[in-house]
Amino acid sequence: MGVMQTALERVVVAGSELEFFRIPARSRALPSLVFLHEGLGSAALWRGFPSSLAERTGCEAIVYSRGGNGFSTALHEPRSVGYMHDEALDVLPELLERLDVKDPVLIGHSDGASIALIYAAQHPGAVRGLVLEAPHLFVEELSLRSIAAIRSEYETTDLRARMARYHAEVDATFYGWNDVWLSPEFRAWNIESYAADVRAPVFAVQGIDDEYGTTLQLERLAQLAPAKVDRLLPADCKHAPHRDRPALVESAVAAWIGERA
Repeated sequence: MGVMQTALERVVVAGSELEFFRIPARSRALPSLVFLHEGLGSAALWRGFPSSLAERTGCEAIVYSRGGNGFSTALHEPRSVGYMHDEALDVLPELLERLDVKDPVLIGHSDGASIALIYAAQHPGAVRGLVLEAPHLFVEELSLRSIAAIRSEYETTDLRARMARYHAEVDATFYGWNDVWLSPEFRAWNIESYAADVRAPVFAVQGIDDEYGTTLQLERLAQLAPAKVDRLLPADCKHAPHRDRPALVESAVAAWIGERA
């Protein structure tokens, strides 16, 4: 079940008030684990994964909702095509400074994995390691088809009501992400050049049945990154390995972090 998370706190970063929680470390010598959620995610939507990893590794865990998600400051204008770069280059460095986090292991899922990769490329000496679940390095047609399909699901099923439990302004959250991914300009989005600058070791995980990306993403990452990229490709697993195959993923990630802690 994992340890219990601490109460939500709030911090102002880059003009937005962000919700976050911390799980304390068992040893101050261990790195902090900083969790970066997917495009429609939030601090709460990680569920028990951060607490399980904190318990297994003894590391501090820091989990936050990006601006426009969860109950952080809501989104009031369209996101730019470079919104993941904005998060990685402007918001995340300030957040880590305000929370006095140095030498973290960044654990990112989907958009969060891409943000982690961009940050690590620009701060090569500041990251102990990267755990990347379903990272996007470039845009695939499979991704766009699934993102178009979830828009229809949002508008015709109870998905909106289910999401509303986790986001202060659910329509702004959903369309703020969905609109930019489906925009013509986003087709050219690509961070392969950043992958080539990542010096930190990488543990990359992608479900074989991921509906938002193919294993070409991980293959390209392994080709480009100067450091070793360890890969896990679980079967019977879609876009969220930590939810679809929790026992396997938690055990593998904890062991990998333990080797570097």
